[in-house]
Amino acid sequence: MDASGIIAALIRRGETVATAESLTAGLVCATLADVPGASAALRGGLVVYATDLKTELAGVDPALLAEHGAVHPEVAAQLAEGARARCGANWGLGLTGVAGPDPQDGVTPGTVHVGLAGDGVREVRTLRFEGGRGAVRQSSVRAALELLGEQLT
Repeated sequence: MDASGIIAALIRRGETVATAESLTAGLVCATLADVPGASAALRGGLVVYATDLKTELAGVDPALLAEHGAVHPEVAAQLAEGARARCGANWGLGLTGVAGPDPQDGVTPGTVHVGLAGDGVREVRTLRFEGGRGAVRQSSVRAALELLGEQLT
């Protein structure tokens, strides 16, 4: 489901979404905001590019970050939960990963974790994307929208 479909489905259901984004630095939120009428369903987003902001703004457990680093499936789950809670939304999306070109904390470029949190929903997908930084980030946006879209259909 594309951004227009996501916004339409959320409005139809009377629900909202928020994001906490690391590697995409707000691209998911911006993609949703490009849809006319998005303000009826998009609560906002947290850009948590720096590791310390993942804790300070999104509530990610600092012990998790210390033990596993910022690129971990559980970090994506906690980012999603933090976005949902901090922004007062029905749904939260959380993204973390390595866009490249260099590895981060031993994690290869193209590795992405996308988390979704909702009422009774907590899901994380670990994905591998090819290409440069821009391609990895755009693929991550599509993956996040797809994950949410599956819950809305």
